[in-house]
Amino acid sequence: MIKKLRYIVCTICCLFILEQNMAQNMLTETEAIATALQNNYNIALIKQDSSEYALSGKYQKTAYLPSFNANTGLLLNNNNQFQIFTDGTSRKRNNILSDNIFGNLQMTWTIFNGYKISLGTQKWREYVQLGNLGIRQQTQNTIYEILKAYYTTVYRKQIILSIEEQMTLNEERIKLANQKLKAGLGAKPELLQAKVDWNAQKTTRLAQIALYEKSKQQLNQIQNITTTTNYTVSDSIPINMSIVLNDITETFEQNNPDLLLLKKNASIAAITLKENKAEKYPLINFNGIYNYSRTDNRAVVNNFSPLFNRNNGMQFGIGIAIPIFNNNAVNQQVKLTEINIAKIDLRYKNEKAKLELAIHQAFQDYQSQKQILELELENIVLAKENVQIAFERFKAGITGFIELKIAQTSLEAAYSRLLTARYQTKLAEIELLKLKGY
Repeated sequence: MIKKLRYIVCTICCLFILEQNMAQNMLTETEAIATALQNNYNIALIKQDSSEYALSGKYQKTAYLPSFNANTGLLLNNNNQFQIFTDGTSRKRNNILSDNIFGNLQMTWTIFNGYKISLGTQKWREYVQLGNLGIRQQTQNTIYEILKAYYTTVYRKQIILSIEEQMTLNEERIKLANQKLKAGLGAKPELLQAKVDWNAQKTTRLAQIALYEKSKQQLNQIQNITTTTNYTVSDSIPINMSIVLNDITETFEQNNPDLLLLKKNASIAAITLKENKAEKYPLINFNGIYNYSRTDNRAVVNNFSPLFNRNNGMQFGIGIAIPIFNNNAVNQQVKLTEINIAKIDLRYKNEKAKLELAIHQAFQDYQSQKQILELELENIVLAKENVQIAFERFKAGITGFIELKIAQTSLEAAYSRLLTARYQTKLAEIELLKLKGY
């Protein structure tokens, strides 16, 4: 009893481990997206740009604070002096040594510069949001690419599975043709043709396996993982059959990252225009300086010259710089910025019109593919039933292999159309979601 119990426990553990290994080798759509987003180089680069914007903004806040600069130095002198006075006397002395220590601390505090400091803070916030939108755009582009690559791989796998299913029918057909030939009820051409068809399917299967492996390599490249990573993908393509056009057209302008980026660039350009106009305002600074100077003379020629001199003290004042004429440089920059704003507006309108057209075309394609898919789902049922009937008639000797081959060929074509229709419908769905902005 104990041995049986151990056997059951070991069997359950082995099945659990086997199931876990199988699950680990199955790459799902969600896992592929997560891996691609984690490893994508373009997203990492844009995140660095966004970090630069955030860092610039962190230090932008200090623009409201005054700036301080300190200067200091030591000056050593060794002079020879000769002086003649008005009364005709003269004095001469060589190697007069002196040293001078000096220093100052300067403060400049901008009180007013045409609101450029506050505009700089606004601009920084816009740049941070621009960086986030860049990440969002690249994220959506990566999701779009990974979904296309993933379901292309699934499509290739489905083709292989359909070929293997049809090869099973041909194997059965070879057995029946062989049995009929041995019983004297069939002809050798039936057996030969069945083997030829089976070999042709094996060739097609090998070609599809090569395409399947290439699709996996492309999928690995987008995920930025090694091309030798071994896994399989799902063997089904789920389709959202209930996408409504109004849900996309009413929200794409608020969700599409390309349009949002253009909007944000327009906001930044508007702030830049205000900064350019601010150059016409006067600049007002509050200035303060603390000076220190000490001179120590070892000897002097003139008796009225001090041997030791020290000065220190504070100075305060307000400086006003009023722009009067600068060769129209400010006006030129204002005009250029206004032109840039107009260009961004035109690009936005053009991009919006292109997206609206692309959405309607993609939705029309989506609707057409759905109708084709529904027809091919009906056709595959009919084709399978037709093959089954032809097989039974072939077994009973009512018909020959030609009728069965025609039915099999019809089933192969139906499978091909069905898989292609499902794949194309999925691509149309993915395209719509991308245009909408997910």
